[in-house]
Amino acid sequence: MAHLPYVEYEDAHPLQKKVCDDAKARFEMILNIFKITGHAPEMSEKMWDIFFEILKEGQISWYDKELLILKATKMGDCFYCVTQHEAVSERLGISKEKQADIIGVEYRFSPHYKPNEVAILDLCGHVVLNPENIPQEVWDKVKEYYDDGQIVEIVATIGAYLQVSKFGDALGVELEDVWGGHEPVLFAAEAPTSKVAQAHYDHFMESKN
Repeated sequence: MAHLPYVEYEDAHPLQKKVCDDAKARFEMILNIFKITGHAPEMSEKMWDIFFEILKEGQISWYDKELLILKATKMGDCFYCVTQHEAVSERLGISKEKQADIIGVEYRFSPHYKPNEVAILDLCGHVVLNPENIPQEVWDKVKEYYDDGQIVEIVATIGAYLQVSKFGDALGVELEDVWGGHEPVLFAAEAPTSKVAQAHYDHFMESKN
């Protein structure tokens, strides 16, 4: 159960209604994580601007950003984020087989991954685990494929989704009912590492039966 009530559209501040309108235009629904930020509408507007910017073509393709989001949020054990972005990724053409190979370092040996994708996923893993000690060879490989501006966007995408996943988990944001028909990919391939994430996963799977 969420630690705060969700702010429904009809009760929302005008600034929050704009956030909700933008969210619905992009995702065809207003997710619970948007609703819970309605308690602080001015912050909500600014907070979600960066995520709406990330979730579109920029210096880095939205496709590549989704690979980074899946990797970062799976490593962060966020069932809420992973479930949604598995669906978004599939719409962008990232197959379930390719998604599954993002686990661990399987992507390095997967026929589904290009060298540039391997390079940014290696970077992503280091950013999540030990950002102050990223090996030079990881940076060198990334720089073979991406310029400085693109690298800023890559790291910003990873950092933003680490932030939103921890934000949602801390507030206990619940997965929306609409995802009931979704078949988990990443958490089916590798079990959650935390008790809370395992509980979310178990509850979700039980509700499907």
